Amino acid sequence: MFKCSKCGKCCINLDLNPIYKDLDRGDGICKYFDMEKRLCTIYNKRPIKCNVDLYYELYLKDKMDREEYYRLNYLVCRKLKEV
Repeated sequence: MFKCSKCGKCCINLDLNPIYKDLDRGDGICKYFDMEKRLCTIYNKRPIKCNVDLYYELYLKDKMDREEYYRLNYLVCRKLKEV
């Protein structure tokens, strides 16, 4: 299971990736992200593209191994924390 640090950086930098344009409230922040609590307000019903493990299972498990997929996601996490 992907271990998210719950920093919220992926939710407040949506403008860096066009895939998330539909979730951007106009300032790069997800319209479902609670800035005060630093949590997703629709976490249990979040889009598949926001669920690392489910996305892998549905779309990538036959294309790459899970460890590589996690490694790439952690790399993006580290880069976002530098923004």
